[in-house]
Amino acid sequence: MTDPARARKLADRIQQIVAEMLERRIKDPRLGFVTVTDTRLTNDLRDATVYYTVYGSDAERADSAAALESAKGVIRSEVGKRTGVRHTPSLTFVPDALPENARQIDDLLAKARAADERVAKVAENARPAGDANPYRETPVPRDVDETDGDGGDDAGYSRS
Repeated sequence: MTDPARARKLADRIQQIVAEMLERRIKDPRLGFVTVTDTRLTNDLRDATVYYTVYGSDAERADSAAALESAKGVIRSEVGKRTGVRHTPSLTFVPDALPENARQIDDLLAKARAADERVAKVAENARPAGDANPYRETPVPRDVDETDGDGGDDAGYSRS
């Protein structure tokens, strides 16, 4: 087990190095518009999972995944040089599901808004099924002789 703060710092550094490598050094034509979104390390700092997104079609995503897999060794050696850790973590590239999840949530929110609008249209001209004021007001019990000349309430009720 290592210190979680150290693991987080190392993961951030690996993410930065991988992003720079993809931007500047990897010249594979299959590599599309790739964004490194997150990096996570195991507790023993031996394995790093790099999450990425690719802007484009499914074919471009598949080509980018193949390009990342073929460049894994070069990227790992650069990570080892620039981090200075005793054991360079092995890299695993995983497509991040965040954009698909966000798109699905947006679709669900749009459906909920449309349903709310339909309910609001139906409710515009709706009338209550019962009385207009469904809350019955119960009369406040008053003393038979409210004013006995002393200026105070006999029953302890305030006058309105």
